[in-house]
Amino acid sequence: MNGEPVNTDNLFLIGYRCTGKSSVGRLLGAGLGRSFFDTDSLVVSENGMSIREIVDSRGWEAFRRLECTALQQVCSVGRRVVATGGGIVLDVDNVNLMKRSGRIIWLRASPETIKARMVQDRDSEALRPALTSTDSISEIEETLAKREALYKHAMDFLVDTDHRGIDEICDLIIEKFKRFQPMPF
Repeated sequence: MNGEPVNTDNLFLIGYRCTGKSSVGRLLGAGLGRSFFDTDSLVVSENGMSIREIVDSRGWEAFRRLECTALQQVCSVGRRVVATGGGIVLDVDNVNLMKRSGRIIWLRASPETIKARMVQDRDSEALRPALTSTDSISEIEETLAKREALYKHAMDFLVDTDHRGIDEICDLIIEKFKRFQPMPF
């Protein structure tokens, strides 16, 4: 994407799958009177296929290109709350675009919490492909270890989602923005 985005007041939620990005994003968007977008959902709806089907038929590289296009679309307008796919930080151009387009919040959870949420989320296994060939808790730990530095580099601030409800997480995000990242709400 050439040039700087016109809008710089989007809120991006990054983190591993099942850390609360979509649930928090929906509530945060409604509470702030902003549109909510989920880059994974946008890719799925525009392609008529689940992420698993896209990856199985076209490969991870093709999915990552579609993810980048979805991010560019949501960044073209401001005052949005955007839940991103867990791997969006793998592409430095995605991170740079988010940084130019708004603020980035890393929603972090422990591997045990993520595993428990994945078990409860019927769509997680059916619609999202495995990232490694190991068992799920090993996959979570291995992937988090690889991505932790990327999430840290990308974020404006962090919110731990372990043992917190969606309302509390939204309140923390708003409080942190008011205190550390002044911006119009």
